[in-house]
Amino acid sequence: MLSDYLEYDAIGLADLLRRREVSARELLDSAIARAEAANPAINALVLKDYEAARERAREIAANANGVDALADGPLAGVPFLVKDLGAAVAGLRMTLGSRHYRHYIPAADAPVVTRIRAAGLNIFGKTSAPELGQMPYTEPELFGPCRNPWNLDHTPGGSSGGAAAAVAAGIVPLAHASDGGGSIRIPASCCGLFGLKPSRAFQVPSNVPPAPGALGVDLAVSRSVRDSALMLDLFSGEGSVAPGAPGSFLAAAREPLDGAKPLAVALIAEPMFAETLAPDVRDALTDAATLLESLGHRVEPVSLKLDFAAAREAFLMLWSVVAEQYVLNADTITGIKPRREDFEIATWAMAHIGRKLGERELPAALEVQQKITAQLADLMTRYDVLLCPTLAAPPVKIGELRPTQSERLQMRAVTAVPVEALMRKLLTEASNKAFAWAGCTELFNLTGQPAMSVPLWWNARGLPVGVQFAAREGNDALLLRLAAQLEAARPWFARRPPLLQARM
Repeated sequence: MLSDYLEYDAIGLADLLRRREVSARELLDSAIARAEAANPAINALVLKDYEAARERAREIAANANGVDALADGPLAGVPFLVKDLGAAVAGLRMTLGSRHYRHYIPAADAPVVTRIRAAGLNIFGKTSAPELGQMPYTEPELFGPCRNPWNLDHTPGGSSGGAAAAVAAGIVPLAHASDGGGSIRIPASCCGLFGLKPSRAFQVPSNVPPAPGALGVDLAVSRSVRDSALMLDLFSGEGSVAPGAPGSFLAAAREPLDGAKPLAVALIAEPMFAETLAPDVRDALTDAATLLESLGHRVEPVSLKLDFAAAREAFLMLWSVVAEQYVLNADTITGIKPRREDFEIATWAMAHIGRKLGERELPAALEVQQKITAQLADLMTRYDVLLCPTLAAPPVKIGELRPTQSERLQMRAVTAVPVEALMRKLLTEASNKAFAWAGCTELFNLTGQPAMSVPLWWNARGLPVGVQFAAREGNDALLLRLAAQLEAARPWFARRPPLLQARM
């Protein structure tokens, strides 16, 4: 095993392999050892595929003795974890965090997994996600709660909570993640990691019908900016620009802003879909604004002046239609008729809301999405970057946001008797609870803009509080250059949670 495994990001590990200072098997053994030590505490891995990964490591070692150094991929031999949601891996169970899907084994790789394999990454397991990615915390009934390495009583966020917990716990330096409403940025904030949601234009093509509103994108959570930049090259490119070459995202991350051309930054201290911002979050924003100004950028407080209520309603309608597709139409995927007892009640209720309300109101929701997108695009003609909260409060405790017994009874009632007024009341009350904590990320899924959570602040209790930056759609390179500048000014790579300090 590599004794200083934790000192390297994915690019660093790949460099060690190319120089033959370590073998792919040694890296994999290090990752598995970390997984076996940490996972009993954090419950991040829900599927282990160790033997197949060991065979791939042996193949890489055999290739290393040939003409070519290792494999072709820029991250060949680096251990990797895939989120157990959406990213189908041929021959591996994909549960989507749901009892209904617990025996579902896809026959083919999803396009995003094809690109992961092309990069040479060695998949050795899958990470936990909330059922169908519906919640901003990772506590699926199927597997139990995933826990935050910074404090095991708190959530790592969601829906890429297992991925973020695994990276924060040092199992892997980066892991696959996806984001349909904040699911990369929320767990990145909770776990002290870097998380970029790419522009909608850079989403990996899918082999399933696109969801209405095209809210979701794939990338990763990582400990370094350059790892995420390389993943964006690998996911978004068609081979025209090699990773690291001029014009690539990795090249952008290697060219941090230097202050010669200061950015115009709009400071957004509004809670957006939430109601209020916790003092810790306001402190994190103030700190980030001060840091930006010290780096030569111009920061100006701005109000978005958006109809957040309408935007929130549109987002929920789009979200409910996706739930309907994967719940009430689940038999089109698994061949098994969906049953109430095979889904969590909150997911089952959202699917019924999608059937009763979402489908009918979808055109209006898409119109609101277009309007909001145009309004933000207009604002971005005056500013280079928006600075805003990632979350409205620090990581909540495990179980804090789960439905109460009273709420569960209401959910059962509206699925048994789908009265529209009761459905709307339930949707409002249930979403208020989630948005009160995690209501600051969804806006940029609606608009398709790139947005990132950057780990610049830890509160007095030692919990990470990320801050969010957004740019014009397609201007992901600018965000990466800014992130690289912030990473150099306020390094976070060496910050380790108590779980790592305990040397598990």
